[in-house]
Amino acid sequence: MDGKLDDLDRHLLSLLQANAREPAANLARKLKIARTTVVARIARLEREGIVAGYGVRLGHKLEHAAVRAICGLSVNAKNAPAVIRALERVPEVEELSAVSGQFDYMVFLRCDTPEKLDVLLDQLGQLEGINQTQTSIVLSRKIDRRSALPSVS
Repeated sequence: MDGKLDDLDRHLLSLLQANAREPAANLARKLKIARTTVVARIARLEREGIVAGYGVRLGHKLEHAAVRAICGLSVNAKNAPAVIRALERVPEVEELSAVSGQFDYMVFLRCDTPEKLDVLLDQLGQLEGINQTQTSIVLSRKIDRRSALPSVS
């Protein structure tokens, strides 16, 4: 791929992000193109790695029932691979990002209750190789562009 998506690709991706289970025939109607064109475009986008997979986006009911937190981790460099492996096994970890600045990693957490978050933070602090943690509880999400398609020129 030459790194560019056309308007039809972007529109198709937006529809898939809104509902990845939308039948190709419905997508074709919305895009005003043939169903076979939709199927071919999706296959090409998958093959080229533009579409890496399909998943579930949690609804507001579950989203608002959860306690979300962002936790900065300072980690000994030699223990970093073991820390990452340990965090991969924790279902409450939504995302782990290596960052610059005061911390080495930022871990995005989702727990059912504040008590479960408290226990989880104690467990994280006891992992060998983690020197320091700093946690902020997410009070509300003001802007959410996670599902927005980045502009491609």
